[in-house]
Amino acid sequence: MSLLEKIKNPSDLKKLSVKELPAVAEEIRARIISVCENNGGHLASSLGAVDAIVALYYVFDFPKDKIIFDVGHQAYAH
Repeated sequence: MSLLEKIKNPSDLKKLSVKELPAVAEEIRARIISVCENNGGHLASSLGAVDAIVALYYVFDFPKDKIIFDVGHQAYAH
């Protein structure tokens, strides 16, 4: 089972160690690439935002805390 499959809600990410976060980000990037290959989409901007979004989820308490993206295609990982 991949790390991403173990995450069902935002609090599950916090159960992982900081050292596991790059692997989660890599799995998210692979999923975004797969979805964009099949359906189209904004690939580069969404891939560039993955690490920041993973870090935000690790630090903040979503959905209690709020986040606003300036464009939707940067929020694919969200």
